[in-house]
Amino acid sequence: MLPNTLSREMPRALQHLLARNEPADIATLPRRSFLKLAGAGGLALGVYPGLATAQQAAAAGLKPTEQPSAFVQIAANGEVTVTVNRLDFGQGVQTALPMILAEELDADWSKVRSQHGTNNPAYADPLFGMHLTGGSNSIKNSYTQYRELGARARAMLLAAAAMRWSVDVQSLRTQAGWVLGPGGRKMGYGELAEAAMTQPVPEKVTLKNPKDFRIIGKPTGRLDAKAKSSGRQDFGIDVRQPGQLTAVIARPPVFGAKIAALDDSAARAIQGVKAVLRVPLDRGAEGVAVIAEGYWPAKQGRDALKLQWDTSGVEKVDSEKQLAQYRQMAQESGPRHFDADMAPLASAPKQIEAEFHFPYLAHAPMEPLNCTVQISDQGAELWVGSQMPGLDGMAAARVLGLKPEQIKVHVQAAGGGFGRRAIPTSEYVVEACTIAKAARTAGLNVPVRTLWSREDDIKGGYYRPMHLHRARIGFDDKGQVLAWDHTIVGQSIISGTFFEGMMVKNGIDATAVEGMREPYAVPMRLTVHHPKQNVPVLWWRSVGSTHTAYVMETLIDEIARATKQDPVAYRLKLIADKHPRHRAALQLAVAKSGYGKKALPKGHAWGVAVHESFSTVVAYVVEASVKDGQPVLHRVTAGVHCNLVVNPRTVEAQVQGAALMGLSMCLPGAAITLKDGEVQQSNFGDYAVPRITDMPQIAVHVVPSADAPTGMGEPGLPPLAPAFANAIARLTGKTPRELPFKLA
Repeated sequence: MLPNTLSREMPRALQHLLARNEPADIATLPRRSFLKLAGAGGLALGVYPGLATAQQAAAAGLKPTEQPSAFVQIAANGEVTVTVNRLDFGQGVQTALPMILAEELDADWSKVRSQHGTNNPAYADPLFGMHLTGGSNSIKNSYTQYRELGARARAMLLAAAAMRWSVDVQSLRTQAGWVLGPGGRKMGYGELAEAAMTQPVPEKVTLKNPKDFRIIGKPTGRLDAKAKSSGRQDFGIDVRQPGQLTAVIARPPVFGAKIAALDDSAARAIQGVKAVLRVPLDRGAEGVAVIAEGYWPAKQGRDALKLQWDTSGVEKVDSEKQLAQYRQMAQESGPRHFDADMAPLASAPKQIEAEFHFPYLAHAPMEPLNCTVQISDQGAELWVGSQMPGLDGMAAARVLGLKPEQIKVHVQAAGGGFGRRAIPTSEYVVEACTIAKAARTAGLNVPVRTLWSREDDIKGGYYRPMHLHRARIGFDDKGQVLAWDHTIVGQSIISGTFFEGMMVKNGIDATAVEGMREPYAVPMRLTVHHPKQNVPVLWWRSVGSTHTAYVMETLIDEIARATKQDPVAYRLKLIADKHPRHRAALQLAVAKSGYGKKALPKGHAWGVAVHESFSTVVAYVVEASVKDGQPVLHRVTAGVHCNLVVNPRTVEAQVQGAALMGLSMCLPGAAITLKDGEVQQSNFGDYAVPRITDMPQIAVHVVPSADAPTGMGEPGLPPLAPAFANAIARLTGKTPRELPFKLA
């Protein structure tokens, strides 16, 4: 989620927030509030803003995100607990970030543990200045940060040992959780932890030479693997606080609709139901919250409601009419993202005209949305799997009438998200806080967990936008593109959010056009239209590249076929030496797949695609067939250029998962459609997700590099569908122009 340009724009985003008199994500916390406190039996590190007279303040030149005190706990037995400044919802940062810190700390990896952070300012993204898990930026933006945190903690341990032994610190070294000194002296980190906290926090540290890494770059099992594989991992949905109640919401069938009539007598009669409350919902809608002792009585109460809805004041989107509207808009002039001379188009020896249609897509994480809220006289606590806990905490403060510092967000592990847990409006968190506040007013002064059902989630909006692309391309017999006239029609994700000032330029949403043209230097005129529709939209894993990569890579392949050129050779010719990472990733995938050398079974064909998103390049060579009129994906070979790899197992898993999610876009039934304003899908029975039988064989190969790592959460998704489509085109002679595939 979030486009590639965000890392450069985010500081201005915060300035824009302040200019609009909106609260910033991070409140400035006095550096002296970051204290090193000795805990019982070892080192307990934490943030205590109110203790200004504590034993030692942090280094004056360091930001909260640079202080080891908020990130490292060392127990007397030598166990090291690393606090992660991101949400782990399957991507593995609860292992990779501790690996980075442990490398420079020189910790014993067998004693390293991890935990999630909170909305504390220390856990903001060090580059963006806000709490964020998205844009595949966790490792990319925190790689140096966590190395320096580990190095600072190690320097403090060394200083403590030097003082204990009365020796020069230069005579000491560390090894796997031990400080080693002259004459065979040896002391564990746990023994030194308390004393280390009396040492100054060094502002500047020397980092290891990558050739000396013993943890980074090694295939490492995930720290949460045992808990997840044994069913003991707790997620946000599993939160249980004393006296906790559960709320479910009856939502209108059309986005933004209100209640016309309500009879809740039957719901109130359900055993276990504690309250039935009318509540305001997202986008001006109204709903009914049923609060009960558990999910089942709450759901039974909701089912017993007799509701009539007023949909008269809202637009009722219809997918068929919407597509016709988009086609009409594609013929109109509009703002241009790229411009070029289109005169050569009319006289070009060869031409392609194509229209592509991409539907709305739901995120459909395995764990539906949920948020637990406990309000007290002092403030409020939230337990939620949030990708943006800082923004969610501020939204909670506004709803509850509290100051941001009175809100504590406990970030919980989440069962997937793909962008759905990062909403600029904090929609599901705001609803949970609204319900908890209403419950307290009604006399229920207890924690309230607001829980979505699968049906709520699928029908609840904030989808990947529907898009229509139209292209006219003129080229010569050698495949040289003479003119490429392109139009994109689709809702803006960013318009109306606090990101708009930085990411909507000349009326064009940056997320809608990312991935267009690159890495091919073709003369393109790109026109963009952003119609307004009564359907809430949001980033979806890899954002704009979910559709732009498909269009670019299938059209490039089509030009290669039209000019009788090998699609790999044609891409390499266009890329030339201008994009060495694309070239390296593509050549690696080709070499490892056997493309052009290995004979395929009859009825099988190769497909190729390469795409960069979030600073990482992924190339796929796939093997596919068509059986009984349905496409089948057999094998996928990935060439990945993500620079230095922290954990090879994480990269492999991310590519496998992203490829499978890319495959999901191709499957029959993978579409959200609307009729008379109502979403027609509600669960996995009518909204397709891949099954285990759909999983192809996937081999992942990484281009070696010592450069600082780039993102891996999303880049594996975009090139899968076009590679699959290109294989189908070789078998059928026709490129699928619509997702999901419709070959009949």
